[in-house]
Amino acid sequence: MMPLPMVGREEELAEIHLAWSQLRAAPAGRARTVLVTGAAGCGKSLLVSAALDALDPAPATTLFGWARIHTPAPYDWLAAALGTHSTADLPVPADAVAWLAQLPGRPVQRYAPGALLRIAVRTVKAVVDAGPAVIVVEDLHALDPASLNLIGELAYAPGLRALLLVTSRPPEEELVARTLAQLTGAAGAIRQHLGPLAPTEVAVVLERAYQEPVPASIAAAVHGRTGGNPYRLTELLAACRGGGLPSLGAAVGVLAEAPVDYRPDLTAREIEVLACLAAGMSNKQVARSLGISIRTVAVHVSNLLRKTRSSSRTEAALWAVRHELAGVPQSS
Repeated sequence: MMPLPMVGREEELAEIHLAWSQLRAAPAGRARTVLVTGAAGCGKSLLVSAALDALDPAPATTLFGWARIHTPAPYDWLAAALGTHSTADLPVPADAVAWLAQLPGRPVQRYAPGALLRIAVRTVKAVVDAGPAVIVVEDLHALDPASLNLIGELAYAPGLRALLLVTSRPPEEELVARTLAQLTGAAGAIRQHLGPLAPTEVAVVLERAYQEPVPASIAAAVHGRTGGNPYRLTELLAACRGGGLPSLGAAVGVLAEAPVDYRPDLTAREIEVLACLAAGMSNKQVARSLGISIRTVAVHVSNLLRKTRSSSRTEAALWAVRHELAGVPQSS
């Protein structure tokens, strides 16, 4: 899949990096919270991933958890986060950690809800240790109530030297809304809301993705098709992968032709092969006409599609006709 450049999110990235720098400069205190909200597909996870990749220096520890949509259990987020960390030597009750981590053969819960919440906070602090760390909470809106309580507590836990990165859709349930309000009210919290990309931003994304100028008609059609939604844009680029701009233009109903004065650097043999394509010859006929192998013809055709910015032999043939290439050999 063609990677989607981070366009239109530079300010948000800068805020996350600044929060990381401030956290590292403070040896103690509480977690720094960055809350990223937005509709489905607006690029919340993409933003967090890009921010994590660019953190310098990298965090000593990263806790990454998510919601379990089907058959959710209490503390699903913590169970997911602990899945990549050892829990053997943590200074918390082993049976409680086994229950929180949803380990096989875990004991039946024997702790009151309030006590278990405090143990969950201690567990996270023990994994983070001295930090600095990053704690990622994906899809807060889908978390179970126990996990929501835990995330809210983490934002205020003293001595937790971690950057808390939280993504969520706009809340529809009261408990989610209360948790978002709790996170937003934490000292130094940063609230970011991602909307769709503007038409000009979509155009920049396309030019960076294809590494060439993109006609305004294609950029406008792509924005109209995707609504500026980064996920829909990513899916569209993936569907048109390999075909270049002509394929993208065709997908959105725009004929992407190379400018009339566009003249790629074609070799003499490529011009001969292109003239054969314009005459409607198959690869076998081209090979027989020019005295070369069918494999060599296939290589030339592939190069011609790339150089003429065509998505098919027919487009390449039309390009040859428009540019008045002469000397077309006749098939036998």
